Amino acid sequence: MRIGAFIWLAAFAFAGSGARAQTTPPAEEDLPPPGTGPSVQMTGALGEYSMMRDASGTSWQPDSSMMEGIHGIYGDWATMIHGYANLIYDNQGGPRGGTKTFSESMLMGMAQHTLASGTLTLRGMLSLDPLMGKSGYPLLLQTGETANGVTPLMDRQHPHDLFMELAGIYSAPIASGASAFLYLGYPGEPALGPPTFMHRLSGMDNPEAPTGHHWLDSTHISYGVVTAGLVYGGWKLETSVFNGREPDQQRWDFDPLRLDSASARLSWNPSENWAFQASYGFIKSPEQLEPEINQHRTTVSAIYNRKLDHGNWQTTLAWGQNNFQPGGTSNAYLLESAISWYRHTLFARAENADKDELFPAGDPLHGRTFEVSKFSLGYVYDIPVGEHVSFGLGGLGSFYGLPSALGPAYGSSPTSYMLFTRVKLR
Repeated sequence: MRIGAFIWLAAFAFAGSGARAQTTPPAEEDLPPPGTGPSVQMTGALGEYSMMRDASGTSWQPDSSMMEGIHGIYGDWATMIHGYANLIYDNQGGPRGGTKTFSESMLMGMAQHTLASGTLTLRGMLSLDPLMGKSGYPLLLQTGETANGVTPLMDRQHPHDLFMELAGIYSAPIASGASAFLYLGYPGEPALGPPTFMHRLSGMDNPEAPTGHHWLDSTHISYGVVTAGLVYGGWKLETSVFNGREPDQQRWDFDPLRLDSASARLSWNPSENWAFQASYGFIKSPEQLEPEINQHRTTVSAIYNRKLDHGNWQTTLAWGQNNFQPGGTSNAYLLESAISWYRHTLFARAENADKDELFPAGDPLHGRTFEVSKFSLGYVYDIPVGEHVSFGLGGLGSFYGLPSALGPAYGSSPTSYMLFTRVKLR
């Protein structure tokens, strides 16, 4: 954990020392006159719109969203770096709960410049989550993936891979107000689902992964993604081929590159405060322990964002459905919101999901589907430390709505909490 903290602090120090680094995009007077050289102002990666619209992969958020980070100019390139590191004490209640102190983190860098008639954007995202161990951290009702390649994780959240995204995007205008783009990632995020939870302003301050993660945005680390799409004003239509297999338990390496799955997504930003998307995907053999099972996933989401005088407010409503073949159909619903003002952030999340992986093979309840609910409320207070870094103190509490059949395993009314500190680039 101390090694991970040292690496991130070194990265933060480097980010703050770059030539002409700044916390906002370059002002108009700093740009070269039209026709005298390439523009170095960072724009939307997929077309002619504000960069604030871009979220994870090729997903969109409302144009009014905030995007924290350090912006810079290096020759013909416009750059941005953003990241955070959380140190968390986790206490999950009930008989199947547990405690753990761990760190989760993310560091993202982006560089952009004009190329021919279009725009080239390069993006990389790393995490030191593998330092928490292959079994991740305790999280009641969470399921998915494996820590050892033999047994599934239950009531635990797996760590992310070291490499979360290494991607390039090229977009070019094809008509007035319209553009075409190509996204290549290894790993990357296909056109499926809303922006992943650590990139949504409504959810990024919450250190817990949503229990519906594997219904909405679990494909955000796919080892092999090719996405092509069209943008026209506030509309975007895109399709992807990608690797359907979720990352294995070896979190430090690259998984084999495959392009065996496909998805399509329609996005619409009707105004600066709204972002809608609907998507569908065929995911081939996503689970290592159940290679014979494929998924058909459908998601719909709406994000509302509103700037405040001294902060921001964002809310996300999302639904995801997995249709297993062979197997059945299950659903997950999510409502989350976060409001920040000055140094304060208050966040909340409500979820409902159908869970059928809560018990191992041989247990009488193995394979049964249970409708479970979870409600979380949290708060974080950030203190500026220098020009580009803030230090935060926060906590959250969660309680659950469970069917009576789960009482013997989880207790009648389990509760959980997390206490955390964080360092964040801003």
